[in-house]
Amino acid sequence: MPTSLSVTDAHAPDGPYSWFRLAVSILLSTLGGVGMWSVVVVLPAVQADYGVDRSDASIPYTLTMIGFAAGNLLIGRWVDRFGIVLPVIGSALALGAGFSLAALSVDIWTFALAQGVLIGIGTAATFGPLLADVSHWFVRRRGIAVAAAASGNYLAGALWPSVIKWGLEVSDWRGTYFLIATICVLAMVPLALLLRTRAVPESDAALAARGGYARPAAAETGLSPKVLQSLLVLAGLGCCVAMSMPQVHIVAYCADLGYGVARGADMLALMVGGGIVSRLVSGVLADRIGGVRTLLIGSVLQCAALFLYIPFDGLTSLYIVSLIFGLSQGGIVPSYAVIVREYLPAREAGQRIGLVIMATIVGMALGGWMSGWIYDLTGSYQAAFLNGIAWNLMNIAVMVFLLLRSGRRSPAVA
Repeated sequence: MPTSLSVTDAHAPDGPYSWFRLAVSILLSTLGGVGMWSVVVVLPAVQADYGVDRSDASIPYTLTMIGFAAGNLLIGRWVDRFGIVLPVIGSALALGAGFSLAALSVDIWTFALAQGVLIGIGTAATFGPLLADVSHWFVRRRGIAVAAAASGNYLAGALWPSVIKWGLEVSDWRGTYFLIATICVLAMVPLALLLRTRAVPESDAALAARGGYARPAAAETGLSPKVLQSLLVLAGLGCCVAMSMPQVHIVAYCADLGYGVARGADMLALMVGGGIVSRLVSGVLADRIGGVRTLLIGSVLQCAALFLYIPFDGLTSLYIVSLIFGLSQGGIVPSYAVIVREYLPAREAGQRIGLVIMATIVGMALGGWMSGWIYDLTGSYQAAFLNGIAWNLMNIAVMVFLLLRSGRRSPAVA
């Protein structure tokens, strides 16, 4: 196996340069994450501009999620071969072109294609592929590093809507999209160039020789990498079908209960804020007890929070349960990246993390639609919460299975 560039003092794992790269990665994730939130904020303005109904106006968001899901897998493979710099520069250019073309679009379908093909795929490079790159620069603190990088997506959700609302007040949605395009290109390209040093994954033996600790391979579970990867995809699908129920429908749920849309939006903001805290805490936890145990804890807590939504539908209780839900679920998705690095080959981290991230996004899309479908059938969200709990239990079962198969103690840190 080739030795890593990081064996030098300047680029040692967990060293100053690694933390510098992490800071740059968080900035890139926060900037690139705009693609996940912009279409949601401008949706009413776009609908009015093109004179379409709400279902047609929602198509751009659906295509954005599809592009984001596919991009995590496709760009992840590219990162394994060429490193992170070119994908991030490509992301910046794709976002710049996508937002510009969307601003120039003449109908909802042109707008939707710009969102799905350019903005969705462009945004993807700043999530799963970036997590894979960060994971190569940390050994003892890999969990917290990956979780912090993943928090950029939530930070984007906290910051970008305010910028976009300001843009809508001083201009219109087209002018705001041109502004976003300019910011993405001018800010992301220079930041990407700061990541030109490339890490070459080390073998477990090399890590041990330098005082690091080697995590178990898939073989230790008695499962092939293909089977283990398939189980992680299944788990990712299950946890995010469950996760989508409150995240996608909490605003509508509050409206149905008579509390109004604004209250639901506040609860969604609480979830996002709690999710940031959860991601950071889960990263610290993963460094101590491993990714599988950390994900299992988060999944069990998420399931418990879903149960709480059923009996407690008062305004105050919904605020409390939504905060509990956010504090439970935020660390689940980053834990998959940690598990991939623990059990599967480092040289394939980009494509394998990308595949699991893609499964979680598909789970969010499927769960959001499924909950609405169940609501249409039953006239209530109660059965939708139970459906989410059932999918969550599947995720818990997969994690328990992996934990029992590995039968290992928490990794010791030298």
